Amino acid sequence: MKKIRKAVFPVAGLGTRILPATKAIPKEMLTIVDKPLIQYAVEEALEAGIEHFIFVTSRGKSSLEDHFDVAFELEATLSARGKSQAPLAQTRLEPGSVSYVRQQAPLGLGHAIWCARELVGYEPFAVLLPDDLMVGQPGCLAQMAAVHAEHGGNIICTQRIDPRDSERYGIVIPEEQIGSVTRISGMVEKPAPADAPSDMAIVGRYILDSDIMALLATQERGAGGEIQLTDALARAAAKGDSFGYNFEGRRYDCGDAIGFVIANLAVAMTRPGMTGPVEDFWSAQTDISGTAGKGRSHVAL
Repeated sequence: MKKIRKAVFPVAGLGTRILPATKAIPKEMLTIVDKPLIQYAVEEALEAGIEHFIFVTSRGKSSLEDHFDVAFELEATLSARGKSQAPLAQTRLEPGSVSYVRQQAPLGLGHAIWCARELVGYEPFAVLLPDDLMVGQPGCLAQMAAVHAEHGGNIICTQRIDPRDSERYGIVIPEEQIGSVTRISGMVEKPAPADAPSDMAIVGRYILDSDIMALLATQERGAGGEIQLTDALARAAAKGDSFGYNFEGRRYDCGDAIGFVIANLAVAMTRPGMTGPVEDFWSAQTDISGTAGKGRSHVAL
């Protein structure tokens, strides 16, 4: 089985679910505690052994490109002041390991991935949606790479959801349980709860055969008038060798304001030196209101 060397990061979206925060700042550059979302995704890919990072961007995303470039003035200033450059370590990717391609129009996730076809070539590749923050040990993509090494084919990250939320997700059609994975025969994009074939939702990680590019090239527009990756994956699943994998860990939907706030609190609670102050703040809310998270607080933000 071929090693997964390349990862595509579709980062051309407008971030409309969290406006006005994303009017001038790419949603992938919003920070969870002290790192932008895109860096968490890149670090997850590095852990999984990814060597080539392909960003599908659009207009207004230059700050994302700058984030993974050398910052001469900043680094010179830190050096002159005797300050550590360690926080910048994971923003320095190997020279030649990063590629950028533009998606000129917002035509959907499937179209964004298809825009990277020449860079992907003829080998399996990963896709990471940075606004889905995946927290696990090992990371989500590393878990999926191990599944791919065993089963091959298309590996689709799934999560069980409340069936009432099916209209927010692509939903897989399960066929057969094989150990920790589920062979799937198809999927449906954002079905009504009454029409959902299962409670297994597709979330923001994939390992895909390069054959998916040929399917995307002929894929008609689907939900929202966009070229949906889910529709192309459904066609691939009908041919066999597509699997759903419920990764071991937690997912935070950071493209949504509520999920973004929860992710910040959850990650802060894992950071040395932050746990105590965050717990003290939250306890203060409980003491004042009698119920955590309700009432007014006199604690300064």
